[in-house]
Amino acid sequence: MKISERFQLNANQFELDFIDIDTDIDLPLFLDPAFLNVKKDSWSMNANHTLRSFFQTFVNLFRAGEMDRARSLLNYLHEPNEICLGLSSDRPRGNAIGSVDGEKLFRSIITSRAVETGVVEDLQDFRLFIDGIDRDKVSDMTVNIIRLHLIEYTQEQCKLWLIPTQRNVQSGFYWNRNAQMWETSFQDMLVVDQKPIIFVPKAVVSYAKRYTPQRYYNKFVLEFLQEDHVRRMTSLVDYRKDGSPFVTKTSLKEQVAPYSKGFLTDFTGRHPDVFADFKNWIASDAKSLGNEELDGRENIFIAEYLKRKLGSIESGTNGATAYHRVAVGILEFLFYPDVICPVVEAEIHDGRKRIDIVFDNAAGSGFFYRLHMIYQTPAQFIFVECKNYTREVANPEVDQLSGRFSLNRGRFGILLFREAENMERLIQRCNDTYRDGRGVMIPVADSDLVTMLDRAIDGDTRPYERFFSDRFRQVALP
Repeated sequence: MKISERFQLNANQFELDFIDIDTDIDLPLFLDPAFLNVKKDSWSMNANHTLRSFFQTFVNLFRAGEMDRARSLLNYLHEPNEICLGLSSDRPRGNAIGSVDGEKLFRSIITSRAVETGVVEDLQDFRLFIDGIDRDKVSDMTVNIIRLHLIEYTQEQCKLWLIPTQRNVQSGFYWNRNAQMWETSFQDMLVVDQKPIIFVPKAVVSYAKRYTPQRYYNKFVLEFLQEDHVRRMTSLVDYRKDGSPFVTKTSLKEQVAPYSKGFLTDFTGRHPDVFADFKNWIASDAKSLGNEELDGRENIFIAEYLKRKLGSIESGTNGATAYHRVAVGILEFLFYPDVICPVVEAEIHDGRKRIDIVFDNAAGSGFFYRLHMIYQTPAQFIFVECKNYTREVANPEVDQLSGRFSLNRGRFGILLFREAENMERLIQRCNDTYRDGRGVMIPVADSDLVTMLDRAIDGDTRPYERFFSDRFRQVALP
């Protein structure tokens, strides 16, 4: 049974930031460290720093000859059954390093020479160069190392969706990058059928079909060798009818470049620029899975559903909680994967103030990217205030949101409300705040959300883009 069904969230994968796992069977998805390595949102960067800390600590010990200490770091990479992702065919059971013997892995690392020679640059490179390591094991290693980040993410999502947690549950081991050692602690945990469950953000999972040794070998290594043999006019060169020279990949595989991870290690040591091209290609085309890929339903169907859902909520105090949750779901649907990781009622100023919702800005292009790159508006976080009022939103609400802004947190926020008696006057109030240098606020009424949902129905893959660009101009340039 999926989390959304088990806890009656009245929400689907399009509205949820985490993978809506079935706690009875693994989904064939993997936490992809290649995403963590390129994403610029706060959560991903923080998790990646921890991942790189573990990797660098291991590499430093290994290259310094402290083999016992290096080997001991692998002893904590056990089966992470808490995430319910991977390749198990029935109940989640994991297939991580602990199940295939950490000592065997360590011997493979020594044998490959990939770490010793510096060919391996990141944890995900183990998959390319180390025998016995594939996508499931890289994913499982990553989960173990960043487990505390995932637990804290799960705590926030449970708070957001009112999912009960259990206090003082053993966390399992995770890497403490400050102490550079493995630690464990007692945490508030989601527990289902007496088993801890950890959520994974959907923005950092994949089917792990791109960062593969086969892709590196076929697309980059062999194509480089084809050009190289033609340039040197070796015996492998053949000629087309028009006289142009060529070398087949088949001849390379059979005669000079048989596939193996050992061959890839040696080749990369001689041609690091080819490996750099491969990693740049991965980074330039790294895209999170779309909701339709994860759920199977179409955006059109979900957008129509969300319009009906929004229209069914009554204004006023009685409908405040329902409005808050529907607003989160709609923004998740509209913004993903550019804006992710919502946190509810984030505390600032030592708890003296609260922000209804805070998202991480993960955009690599589009409006939310232009905010800080072109418009010079700090926007590492996107603040959202939800007002389910029956009265007009006025200066106190505008001042309340602007009071949350700071240079470190960001100076961009969204003010959600049901309807405006005078939108022009509200936009002018936001403009006053902008001209005073107190940040950018975008007022968004129900009718505006419906406009964006209609664009999704029309097939717009970024249904928020035109609205926010236009409304920003209204606020900044009256």
